[in-house]
Amino acid sequence: MESLSKASYRIVAIPGEGIGPEVVEASLKILQHVAKIQGFTLQVDYGWLGTTAFEQLGSYFPQATAELCDGADGIVFGAVSQGGLLELRKHFDFFCNLRPILSVNSLVHKSSLRPEKIQGLDILIVRELVSGIYFGPSGRTCDEQGNYGYHTMRYYDEEIRRIAHKALEKAQSRGGLLTVAHKENALPHLPWTRLVQEEARQFPGVVVEPMLVDNLAMQMVLNPQRFDVILAGNLFGDILSDIGGALVGSIGLLGSASINANGFGLYEAIHGTAPDIAGLGIANPLGTLGACVLMLQQWGEVQAAQQIIAAQDRILAKGYRTADLFTQGEEILVNTATLVDLLLEELSVVQHSQLGVLHESGK
Repeated sequence: MESLSKASYRIVAIPGEGIGPEVVEASLKILQHVAKIQGFTLQVDYGWLGTTAFEQLGSYFPQATAELCDGADGIVFGAVSQGGLLELRKHFDFFCNLRPILSVNSLVHKSSLRPEKIQGLDILIVRELVSGIYFGPSGRTCDEQGNYGYHTMRYYDEEIRRIAHKALEKAQSRGGLLTVAHKENALPHLPWTRLVQEEARQFPGVVVEPMLVDNLAMQMVLNPQRFDVILAGNLFGDILSDIGGALVGSIGLLGSASINANGFGLYEAIHGTAPDIAGLGIANPLGTLGACVLMLQQWGEVQAAQQIIAAQDRILAKGYRTADLFTQGEEILVNTATLVDLLLEELSVVQHSQLGVLHESGK
């Protein structure tokens, strides 16, 4: 049996608002438990962002939070309704956003598609995260026709090239197909196709498939299994990845990792604050937990990541569902706390099995 990890990590937890604190705390309980099983230590510091940060410290992205994150091994983030998140991403240059869309066979009935279209689904969306329309010149002004607002989708060629390189690396290690989302028929000055194809010369085993983003969205619904890695700019990636929630059964299942050039990452679910259910104790923490799995994989704690994935799959296979996944069948409706307890129990079973193996081997 492989030796257990002896590493020590420090993360910054930024719960945010809405259901953010609930899903972050739930995920941290599971992280700490698997850390104990695997033999590594996890220090958690807490930072502020968004409206709660503004209320407490007078800034949506306080300097104190930035300083706390410096030197950390990762940031686990909940959700905010406005302010702070874009600044956090830009400050640490988290340009490479990874959004896996993986089907869970026990949840195929919750998808908007027929089961045969989503079983075995495995798509990775690579989204550029610190440029494009969210960061371009914007504002409100007026002219002789009246008041108007504007947002500018601006990309430097080098920004496209560096995210293309990351997407090509991912495609090379997976199925070898990279689909590039673009809208060059209407936005000809953003040459994603040409720049990605030029970068692809370094990856002769990868097939580059340019696709207009509106057609791509339709094909994700009609035939999602045809895709491997999808590369998209900030706005298009934001929209396309939400389609993934419909494909797998709930947006609450999807996590993401945002990585900079140094390998430092921000880990979060792709859902928002969900104010309609905040404080009710029914939020689905699996998206945030999935993001934590990506963090463990980034650290090289592959065994810990696999244990969480396996525990989640077993719980779902037994029919346990949070409210967003419940369909009035023979399923068992559980709240956030109960789901966490069930996951901890599953992980404890794994821990006891490991101890039994060690005892039998005389180690």
